[in-house]
Order: sequence, then structure tokens, then C-alpha cells
Amino acid sequence: MYIGLVGLGLYLPPQRIDAAELAARTGLPADVIATKFGVRCKPVAGPEDSTAQLGLKAARSALAEAGIEAAALDLVIWCGAQHKDYPCWLAGLYVANQLGAVNAWSFDMEAMCGSMMVAMDVARSMMLTRPDLTTVLLVSGYRNNDLVDYAEPSTRFLLDLASGGSACVLKKDAGRNELLASSFKGDGSLSTDCLFPKLGSKAWPPVAADLALARFMVSDEAAFKAKLNEKTLPNFYRVIDQALELSGGLGRSAIDYLAILHFKPSAHAAILAELGLRPEQTTYLDEYGHSGQNDQLLSIKLGLDAGRIRDGNIVVLVGAGLGFVWAASVVRWGPVRG
Repeated sequence: MYIGLVGLGLYLPPQRIDAAELAARTGLPADVIATKFGVRCKPVAGPEDSTAQLGLKAARSALAEAGIEAAALDLVIWCGAQHKDYPCWLAGLYVANQLGAVNAWSFDMEAMCGSMMVAMDVARSMMLTRPDLTTVLLVSGYRNNDLVDYAEPSTRFLLDLASGGSACVLKKDAGRNELLASSFKGDGSLSTDCLFPKLGSKAWPPVAADLALARFMVSDEAAFKAKLNEKTLPNFYRVIDQALELSGGLGRSAIDYLAILHFKPSAHAAILAELGLRPEQTTYLDEYGHSGQNDQLLSIKLGLDAGRIRDGNIVVLVGAGLGFVWAASVVRWGPVRG
């Protein structure tokens, strides 16, 4: 028995912000934003596209590509952002109802920008052990760009945050695109270095002045950057290597395509160099920015459209999220043999 990925769905809102507009909002030169931050433009959601609506539109596309009716779903897992339509609210149940997934149950989960890979592994584990789970939908909506103040220097590394939705359908013994294994690494020493300091239970009830602080903030920028510089790349390599090893003893040379999150070009290039990959073995998302846990499925879709992913390829999905968590998953693309 194995689990296959049978449908991908993406939704990108039509509104976009380019480097020139980001320059006007941040005071940074447009060429710095485009070349150092790696953002030429990015989609941003308008009021008609709430977090759940972004995910719902992607979910419909995923079901259509899979050729599966919503009523055939056994489970819907929301793995999108915590910044949802309402606080203390289950977006997955809303999506399931809107789709007409009358036979599915649902839950919401969160591992920040590693959530899609975590959801893949959770779903795979559940499907392999539960006879009542044959077809599962993973769905994500993301618009955490709402929570970034472009005038705040300490969080300029978040100016690439964008909006979008992604979804995928997993199915037992699907005949193609086998999900092999995943790996994760967490580091709670970074859990309070960059966060949204107000409107949570630690500062409740809110007062009028809290609204001005309702945005991501870094308490000690120098210390935060030092820890990230020390830990980020080694932990990317760790989860990639372990996910490959768990996928039947594979090594880095087996990677055909790397579906990696958007981040600055220098870090992107460093990872490719360390893994021995060529630029055409991935897709740099400088025209999309970073839409959280959607980046990996977006990269796969772009890779397929460009002919960079072919049957038989080993595709590695990798990302990291505030908190901090690093995540990687491995898929063998194409028909399952044997």
C-alpha cells in the first residue's frame, strides 16, 4: 500500500504589487528589492479573497485535476495560515461544506510555512493505518502579508510575503506520484523572537493602543539574525538528507527537482550549490514572493508547466516557518512501478 498525489490546485489573486511599489512603501531601492530580496512582483489578496476563500478556490482546482467529486473525500485537512477569516475557527470544515464534501470530517493544523509537508506526512500516516481513509484533501490559504508593516525595518525580511491558496488530493494506491517520506526539525529557542505581540491571550483583553502593534515584530533583530544565520541552512540540509534516507536510502544525487520556498537569492543559490543542483532543477519564485506553505505546490506546478519535472523524477519539497520548523518531503513523480 502507498499514498499518491493525484491532484494539485493553485489559486493566485489577480492583484499584484511590484518592486517599485514595495520601494515606495519601504524606502528601499527597487533594484535592491528585486535583486537582494528576490521580489520582482507578488500577488496580494483583496477583500473578496479571505484566507478560507483562497484555499477553497485552490481546492476546487485540485479536485478537478484529480477527477474526484467532493463527496468522495474522506477527510479534509486545513494546513493553511492561522490568520484566518475568524479567530478560533475551523477553516477546514468551512471548506469541506462549501465543496459539498458531505462524507468527510476535518481538522485544522499548523506548522507555519512547513505546514503542507507536515500535513502530507500526517495524512500519509493516517491513511496507511486507517481503513476508512482512502481519499484526503489538503488545503491551504495564506495572506500573512496583511500582518507585515513595510515601514518596520526589523521585519523587512518578510516583505516577500504574498497571498494565495494551494491544495492537493492524496489517494491510496493511486497509481502515480508516490509520497515516499518526510523529515522535520524544530527549534523552540526561536519561538518568541519574531511574532505578533498583541491580540493573543497573553495580552488580553486588548486595549486601544494594541492595534498599532498588531503586526509582526522582532524583539532583538541582531540576536535573531545571528541565530538564523547559524541554524537555517544546516537545518535545511538536515531535513532534506533525512527525508531522502527515509525514502529508501536515497542521497542528494537522486534529487531531480527541488520545490523550495521563496527566500533571498543568496540563500537560494547556496542551497543549490550545497546540493549540487543546477538552476533548472528548481524554480525561483521572484514573480510570486513567499505565500507560506503554498510555495512547494506552486513550485511543482510551475516545474511541470516548464517541463522541469518528468515521470520518474525524485521531487523534494522543502520549507521552513517561524517558530522555527524545517520540513522536507519526497515524492517520486509519475507512474508507480512494481
